[in-house]
Amino acid sequence: MMALTERQPQLEKTKALRARAPLSRKAVAALCVASFVAGLLLSGRVPLVPASAADVGGDGGAKQGVRVSGCGGNKRKLGESHPKDLLNEVSRTHQAIQSLDKAVSTLEMELAVERARSGGGGTAVATKPPQKARVVIGINTAFTSRKRRDSLRDTWVPRGEKLRKLETEKGIVVRFVIGHSGAPGGGALDRALDAEEAETRDFLRLDHAEGYHELSSKTRIYFTTAVATWDADFYVKVDDDVHLNLGMLSSRLAKHRTRPRVYVGCMKSGPVLSQKGVKYHEPEYWKFGDEGNKYFRHATGQIYAISKDLAAYISINQPILHRFANEDVSLGAWLIGLEVEHVDDRSMCCATPPDCEWKKRAGNVCVASFDWSCSGVCKSVDRMRHIHKACGEGEGAVWNVAM
Repeated sequence: MMALTERQPQLEKTKALRARAPLSRKAVAALCVASFVAGLLLSGRVPLVPASAADVGGDGGAKQGVRVSGCGGNKRKLGESHPKDLLNEVSRTHQAIQSLDKAVSTLEMELAVERARSGGGGTAVATKPPQKARVVIGINTAFTSRKRRDSLRDTWVPRGEKLRKLETEKGIVVRFVIGHSGAPGGGALDRALDAEEAETRDFLRLDHAEGYHELSSKTRIYFTTAVATWDADFYVKVDDDVHLNLGMLSSRLAKHRTRPRVYVGCMKSGPVLSQKGVKYHEPEYWKFGDEGNKYFRHATGQIYAISKDLAAYISINQPILHRFANEDVSLGAWLIGLEVEHVDDRSMCCATPPDCEWKKRAGNVCVASFDWSCSGVCKSVDRMRHIHKACGEGEGAVWNVAM
């Protein structure tokens, strides 16, 4: 009985505690927040005294921009950050992601190219390590185009020591690109080109039999050979009847250097020509849909540039890249299924004077000039010097380009 009498007050106290009203929602939330903040303070995530408050002292310290999560996922602010600081942080994060994407893409491509160079990819064309460069400019030319080449050497292509200096000091490589004649043992055309090369030393010779209908193959081999020879940011292909300002080209491409997989040129979408016998006839026209359809967007063939990783992609996969009749369409097809940034740069397809001359006077010097009607400069041997005088950037411009 005595034991029961002693336990009765304890039971009554317990019932009284259970009978009390539960804590209100506000009290629970406040308790959660207080517990969370105490945990942050004890774990060192949030300093007891903010750095800004320690500097100014008292109540005038800057507010600390920390958000904490309360019960139920609701968020409360311990302080507020300046909007500009948040925008700057977002911008820096975006730039960091872009740089990381570029770095990863570059490393992947460099690894694949090194495997190819060592023989693992079946595309090894050089045994020496590639030379560092900013831009490699390959001028597509033919055996019968000696006068065209000389017209460029007299205008925008440097000669001799100036060509070497441009390469070593500015990282700009300029070469005339050509293969061989296909004649057994080397014919008269090959011997004439050998003599010209010994004199000028401005050629990139390809293991390729020249022919107008082999331009797509020549383009593949050009990029493969260029990637194996030079480690450049960009690789450019230009025809030998186009006027080019080297300084403007270099400065325009430099704007895209931090971006991965860039394809620069004057983008177009011309008709697919199914009729036999016409210029630019497409034998595989049926692959582009019904009659009257147009090609996908691609850079016009007179001049275009691709970034290092895209050139490496072509080098690695060149044995299985399909060739269409037109070289510029082939390049566009090789890149259309990739994550590529197409840059439509209209300064790379200015018309000849007076168009490019007016733009130069207005302060907008063109990268390249040619006549659409001729798919290049009409009568380029006779007119190249005049175009260079009217539309050229000036002899010293390329040396002042920030690389």
